[in-house]
Amino acid sequence: MHPAKSFRIEDRQTLLAFVRAHPFVTIAAAVGGRPFVAQAPVVVRELDFGEVALDFHLSRGNALAPYVVQGFRAVALATGPDAYVSPDWYGSADQVPTWNYVSAEAEGLVAPLSDAEFVALLDDLSAQEEARLSPKKPWTRAKMSPGRFEAMMRGIIGCRLSVERLEGTFKLSQDKSEADRAGVVKALGDHPMAGLMRGS
Repeated sequence: MHPAKSFRIEDRQTLLAFVRAHPFVTIAAAVGGRPFVAQAPVVVRELDFGEVALDFHLSRGNALAPYVVQGFRAVALATGPDAYVSPDWYGSADQVPTWNYVSAEAEGLVAPLSDAEFVALLDDLSAQEEARLSPKKPWTRAKMSPGRFEAMMRGIIGCRLSVERLEGTFKLSQDKSEADRAGVVKALGDHPMAGLMRGS
């Protein structure tokens, strides 16, 4: 995460909403002295006693898959819009180029899901993403041939990252004057970053 406090987001509900809106995350881990990266869509779980988890699945051919049973620590990074910011867009002199972006980072232990949790993950993930396609009638596995879903499950492994640390960076030129920020927003036009800057 960016070290500047002005860009840091620590409000849990804000961060969970961000991850729900950007659920395709990058998972980074160092296992056996080697760095690994995987990408996967997640379902956010708010569990008992205030605990939070990110449920996801990996192909059994993924380099991280063999380590899930023994467990490993990982960081999941969700990213949103980003944009290059030219110094020419500021009203102030002697500025340098920078990049505005939004991201959330969750760190914790990854362990396997139970069979029931794994099925629930796949159903919930489909429902989560099908809902984004409304008014389309949602797809469900009931449309699959008998036995096909179970056969396909054998090629993947269900995982849960139990979140111990959750924080984000919403770098939206908060360290600049209102005039300089307005110049960036104007130059970005209809870019999604401009909308985020207007709302911050």
